[in-house]
Amino acid sequence: MESPSLIVRQATIADLDTLVPLFDAYRQFYEQPSDLIGARSFLFDRFEHQQSIILLACEESGAVGFAQLFPSFSSARLARTFILNDLFVSPDARGMGAARALLDGACEYGRNVGAARLSLSTAATNTTAQFLYEKAGWTSDNKFYAYGIPLT
Repeated sequence: MESPSLIVRQATIADLDTLVPLFDAYRQFYEQPSDLIGARSFLFDRFEHQQSIILLACEESGAVGFAQLFPSFSSARLARTFILNDLFVSPDARGMGAARALLDGACEYGRNVGAARLSLSTAATNTTAQFLYEKAGWTSDNKFYAYGIPLT
């Protein structure tokens, strides 16, 4: 069931107080300890240094979710890309279309700034998110493996 009053807009530093509890809840979803001060500092730095784009999903009652895009580039395509690194909707607002609206808003933002691609990753066990992504037109990459190495 979609909410007719839902809007997605680009967040600004003035939204920091609204974003911090959502971002902290997102981190807790990924089994990180609550850290409101750390969350505020991290988000403040992203705004201050213009290092990410944050989209905010809002209902009449307030913000219910966010998505964070980090800029990147494709050398092969000679183009700008974005990594949709964070997507979160408050548990009490799930099922109202906020996550899909944030995905659509991220795609719209990317197209508007001439990006060639958006990419994301999710846990292999997060089948709910995978279903949403595929329903929204995202496809799983079967050509490349993703690797990482911890540095700290």
